[in-house]
Amino acid sequence: MTSTLEQYFKISQRGSTIGREVRGGVVTFLTMAYIIVLNPLILGFVQDADGQFLGGGAAPDLAKIAAATALVAGVLTILMGVVANFPLALAAGLGLNAFVAYSVASQMSWADAMGLVVLEGLIILVLVLTGFRKAVFDAVPRELKTAIAVGIGLFIALIGLVDAGFVRTTGMSAPPIGMGIGGQLSGWPVLVFCIGLLLMIALHARRVPGAILIGIVATTVLAIIVEKLADAGPSLVDGKPSPKGWNLNVPSIPDSLVSTPDFGLLGEFSLFGSFERVGFVTVVLLVFSLLLADFFDTMGTMTAIGAEAGLNDEEGTPAGAQKILIVDSIAAAAGGAAGVSSNTSYIESASGVGDGARTGLAAVVTGVLFLLATIFTPLVEHIPSEAAVPALVLVGFLMMQQVGEIDWKDEEIAIPAFLTIALMPFTYSITAGIGAGFIAFVLLKVVKGKLAQVHPLMWIVGTLFVIYFAIDPISRWIS
Repeated sequence: MTSTLEQYFKISQRGSTIGREVRGGVVTFLTMAYIIVLNPLILGFVQDADGQFLGGGAAPDLAKIAAATALVAGVLTILMGVVANFPLALAAGLGLNAFVAYSVASQMSWADAMGLVVLEGLIILVLVLTGFRKAVFDAVPRELKTAIAVGIGLFIALIGLVDAGFVRTTGMSAPPIGMGIGGQLSGWPVLVFCIGLLLMIALHARRVPGAILIGIVATTVLAIIVEKLADAGPSLVDGKPSPKGWNLNVPSIPDSLVSTPDFGLLGEFSLFGSFERVGFVTVVLLVFSLLLADFFDTMGTMTAIGAEAGLNDEEGTPAGAQKILIVDSIAAAAGGAAGVSSNTSYIESASGVGDGARTGLAAVVTGVLFLLATIFTPLVEHIPSEAAVPALVLVGFLMMQQVGEIDWKDEEIAIPAFLTIALMPFTYSITAGIGAGFIAFVLLKVVKGKLAQVHPLMWIVGTLFVIYFAIDPISRWIS
């Protein structure tokens, strides 16, 4: 058995050992297992255009989302290890899931939204297989891609602050939002959030493996104790708001730690239903937005992991790059087909590589642990959002770190980048940020007389975004 693993995964050839690969796989799991909790919290409480929650119910079903999240992450991560022999784990993409929840599902049914994710994954797969990915990659300026990642980071952070009650609407025209209630932080749940955020920051600063997961677990325990002592209750009681209550889940001790997982979300998607709901132009824009975030993020992630593991060639391309991209493309479609949003490569895999992982065996170990986690998914129903959303703020910071890669002295890229970053959180729409950035980029090149520097695909996408923003007056004019 040992000899077979050595030969298949080339463990010794890459300067590693089976023990090191197993340890690296466990570390990677610990650093990204939070997605089993976080993905249901992002997707589970958002109603689609028909007023239904994910899964077609009238009430959230977090355990079902968590089970499917862990299952897909486990299967695809094992596939990455076996097919590509690369220490890279996959799971539902943060930022991508927020985009699906807040920008896609709000316009159609959840089944239609997941159908778009499947379409996006299939398109990426075609791009990979045909070699067209380089053309798409070159179409968008590198710094604009960076701005998209940074904007999504700020958007995620704002969602976390709002869900925790740290930031709230004021009910006034100015300022429209503010800190806490009447400018003051009040209520036990907000205190729990603040403690959880500080704990995660401290653990991250100390480079503790699994800092986010440890923070969520510790803060949940604190929340349960606080609720037992203070009895804050829910934020909505008999239809009346209770501002100092828990926003989503009231923390409590679960009756059981394990149960048979419910995989009822699998197959809950409609491939072409979105075209009837929102029209062809909007579908194209939404799919392209998903494609941008998913495809370019993967390119950067696999290059970074390969560099840290010493698996890149002289041109900076990871070993088996084509296989990596194929598995990642399949993961995008599989996430939509399973109803848990696009699955993508995780930069958290760097933690396992930092602990010695060099082969796909580490990914297999991570995947097996995700599969085992499916029986523990009922726990998510007892985790309050105040204990989990500090992770969104921390992840927002991690994504924000890329902002230094933008040349802020070059207005031709700085202004589009600024609009992309600013409008995502300010409009609560990732699409709006991307669209504004693309339009501004093309416009500035036109007024500067640098039309040759605009890729043909940018002209097409820029035009589509103009139509997207003006869809209401255009529709009125046509009718």
